[in-house]
Amino acid sequence: MSTQPQTTTQTPPAQLPRINDMAPPFEAKSTHGVIRLSDFSGKWVVLFSHPANFTPVCTTEFVEFANRAEEFKRLGVQLIGLSVDSVPAHIAWVRNIEQHFGVRVEFPVIADLDTKVAQAYGLIHPQASETATVRAVFVIDPKGLVRAIVYYPLTTGRNVDEFLRLVEALQTTDANQVSTPANWKPGEDVIVPPPQTIADAEKRLQSEYEVTDWYFAKRKL
Repeated sequence: MSTQPQTTTQTPPAQLPRINDMAPPFEAKSTHGVIRLSDFSGKWVVLFSHPANFTPVCTTEFVEFANRAEEFKRLGVQLIGLSVDSVPAHIAWVRNIEQHFGVRVEFPVIADLDTKVAQAYGLIHPQASETATVRAVFVIDPKGLVRAIVYYPLTTGRNVDEFLRLVEALQTTDANQVSTPANWKPGEDVIVPPPQTIADAEKRLQSEYEVTDWYFAKRKL
């Protein structure tokens, strides 16, 4: 009697969010109670994951995010932290940070014990850790679109200055239909989109912009 080889059907992995995709919705327990992404509709959101509570690199990051929270707030940004630790563990760590570093963590921290949010956002990388979330940052705009995604290895703390700069750059480009050059900071010149026709390219050379060549021009805001 011949036997047919058995075949197994694997469910394909969920499509992870990409730039300009709608951010995956979620409802999750947090240090501020149950929160939903929809609670922050109309605001910018910086969702950032960390590997584990009570670890030194993550502690330095939370101290810095907490210290800069008012700057994010002035930009209309809601900070949301996330790891697979429990709510009690988050509370204990937040209290420990206040005790030892003198800063209050005012933003919610998601307790993603079932990893539903982590899986939806691609925050668990098995080659880095099978259980801990990697250091990832998702910048989500007021329409719910993912505008930036940044991943860091477990060993490297993030630069909070860069996330403030990134949000300001996105807000500037949205408001003025321009781009921002490398190392741009608020107040500096911005890049004008390149011409799309030969006629416009010729006009560009006669414009009031700071023109290096027909395709490369800057202006002040």
